[in-house]
Amino acid sequence: MFLVFFRIGAFTIGGGYAMLPIIQREVVDKNRWVSEEEIVDVFAIVQSVPGVIAINTSIFIGYKIGGMPGAFAAALGVILPSFITILAIAYLLFNIGDNIIIRRAFTGVRAGVVALIGISAFKLARATLRDKIGIFLAAAAFIAMVVFDVHAALVIIAGAIAGLIIYKVSRKK
Repeated sequence: MFLVFFRIGAFTIGGGYAMLPIIQREVVDKNRWVSEEEIVDVFAIVQSVPGVIAINTSIFIGYKIGGMPGAFAAALGVILPSFITILAIAYLLFNIGDNIIIRRAFTGVRAGVVALIGISAFKLARATLRDKIGIFLAAAAFIAMVVFDVHAALVIIAGAIAGLIIYKVSRKK
């Protein structure tokens, strides 16, 4: 488990949301530790609590698979590559940060991160938006956050309440 999350931490540029497609590929597609539906739930939960998404996700999945030792191994695995990398980058930036080649390289990296986030959003939408109600709730959540600047935690709580209400109403029919 440590090595899987070390690989996730080592080969994800941008962190945060950029890690989601790689986490999904490793824990859902390759290792089958959780299902597509479960990973959507995990992502929703870890985004609604304080902390870094990648670390929260690694702890959550690590604990599910291996209890406390699994949570510790997964968290350490995902953190260690960033720690080592940021030390190296700090050294480089303090010594050659004004180099145009370095600045242009980071411009390209940022563009790649945007593509990774788009892929993750597409995969999550495909796994989640299976009916008109799901599409409506996702659109309402998007509008609430983008247009009205509602905090993501409130949108998630509202979505949970809406889901419970829809479940109760559908059971009565």
